[in-house]
Amino acid sequence: MKRRVFITGAAHGIGRAIVEAFCSEGDSVAFCDIDSKLGTELSAGTGAKFFHLDVCDRSALEGCVLSLIEEWGDIDVIVNNVGIGGFEPITATSVEHFEKVLNTNLLSAFITSRLLAIHREKCGAKNPYGRIVNMCSTRYLQSEAGTEAYAASKGGIWSMTHALAVSLAPFHITVNCIAPGWISVNESEVLRPEDHQFHLSGRVGKAEDIARMCLFLCDEKNDFINGQCITVDGGVTKKMIYPEE
Repeated sequence: MKRRVFITGAAHGIGRAIVEAFCSEGDSVAFCDIDSKLGTELSAGTGAKFFHLDVCDRSALEGCVLSLIEEWGDIDVIVNNVGIGGFEPITATSVEHFEKVLNTNLLSAFITSRLLAIHREKCGAKNPYGRIVNMCSTRYLQSEAGTEAYAASKGGIWSMTHALAVSLAPFHITVNCIAPGWISVNESEVLRPEDHQFHLSGRVGKAEDIARMCLFLCDEKNDFINGQCITVDGGVTKKMIYPEE
């Protein structure tokens, strides 16, 4: 089955790995990103269709999704991957920064999901297959100082995921989210032995770990996994950690 796949924020990092994974499956893939250089390079290397846009531009994002629906007839898979952090001390950050993070990480996922639901309803829910995968984070349940905006956006992603799973069930769309832990996506990042040893799996995560989970959740046979948040963190959130004596 050749799927029609749309991925947000996918020119680099985890998003890039997801694009490459679906392209390797022979699917029709489109993605958007604010980085025109990396997006163009990824499109040229994979054959995926690239839309240069900022997901905070509601009109641009909606136009992108609607143009794909018009071109393809439907969208089978949406991966709401786009996300920004920008951790700032609560006393130094601004309301505008908080809004920017929520608009990027959370509102964009609502926009794409809503448009797909409207289209499926209009078509009489004839397509028996649909998947939405939202990118959460282990920070939805644990925090450091200065992460209020990011934590709020990822907590919203998890809550919206199970709400969407209920709302979109009549349209044969399962909705799940993935909560990555430490995923190394920067080639210049220097990882120490203790960084790897901190994980029960003995290593820091890779973007491909998340891409493989996307493929698993989007497998046609895995429709019984619905409304869930799958943690992919090498076991770190299961460790009981005490202060050193």
